[in-house]
Amino acid sequence: RFCDAPVRLFGVRRNAEGRFIRLDEEVAAATSELVRERNYLAVGGRVRFKTDSPTLTVRYTIASNRADWAIPLPGSAGVDVYAGTGEASRWVGYAVPYNYTDLTAENRLFKGEGLETVTINLPRNEPLLDLTVTVEDGAEFLEPDEYTYKTPIVFYGSSITEGCTATHPSCNFVAYTARWVDADFVNFGFSGSAFGEPKMAEFITKQNMSVFVYDYDHNAECADDLRRTHEPFFRTVREAHPDLPIIMISKADPWHQYEMLERRDIIRRTYRNAIADGDKNVYFIDGSKTYGEDGRFACTSDMLHPNDIGYRLMSERLYPVLRHALETRYGKRADV
Repeated sequence: RFCDAPVRLFGVRRNAEGRFIRLDEEVAAATSELVRERNYLAVGGRVRFKTDSPTLTVRYTIASNRADWAIPLPGSAGVDVYAGTGEASRWVGYAVPYNYTDLTAENRLFKGEGLETVTINLPRNEPLLDLTVTVEDGAEFLEPDEYTYKTPIVFYGSSITEGCTATHPSCNFVAYTARWVDADFVNFGFSGSAFGEPKMAEFITKQNMSVFVYDYDHNAECADDLRRTHEPFFRTVREAHPDLPIIMISKADPWHQYEMLERRDIIRRTYRNAIADGDKNVYFIDGSKTYGEDGRFACTSDMLHPNDIGYRLMSERLYPVLRHALETRYGKRADV
């Protein structure tokens, strides 16, 4: 079971009732009702262990299974499984309920020979109740390898950060980039409810982070709202963590194109003001360039949320910046 040693749980915690949470519950409730509700989803959660079993069977149960017009079933209610670590990790397979009336899924997957760390990415959009893993008789079942970067990367943002329309829970830009650099991470993405609130900024200051990445541009109602919140949010986190690498990203989607560059410039102004103040640990990614000029429509499911093409392009744009930030702070293979 996911709560039994030597299995280890990453990215989420369990409260006294056994429910998964990402934020402290009092912080979530004080931020907004939607943040309180979505706090109980295992977004970014991972179960990890090490085994030499050539095959493994994954079985789990979710509390609900809701259809969403923009999210495929494996992306909302499925789990997917990787063997190995870092850039050498490989996709083994997935499990998903057969249809929206089912709350239980099971699949037998072929991992192959050899003792390897296995990572199971938990469902994004449905509360997870239980998960079991069965390996072959006589197989070793051990604690997983440590991440190269054990101190988590913390991501904060919108439904896009949350992984909204990816076809699998491992196919969003947060999971991609953290996997490529072999880092633990926490995903504080909240659909329709990440507005750069002071309460959230204060909570993030209390986290132990290797890097902080934020991109809630998508949820700001308008450019003026982003202007009002973006730099104060940055300054709150920076004052608490003077040496923390902070990466800020502007929106990539072409929706509301008329405001896209204004929003980008608001975020870039936060970055430039930090540089002018002598900050050497701040990074800016211009999201407006992420999808290129041709075929932008093919990068989203609805002109807003990325499909797998869009997420892959976001990941490739963030990866070198994130890797540079980690290696600058810790060294390439640091034990942190």
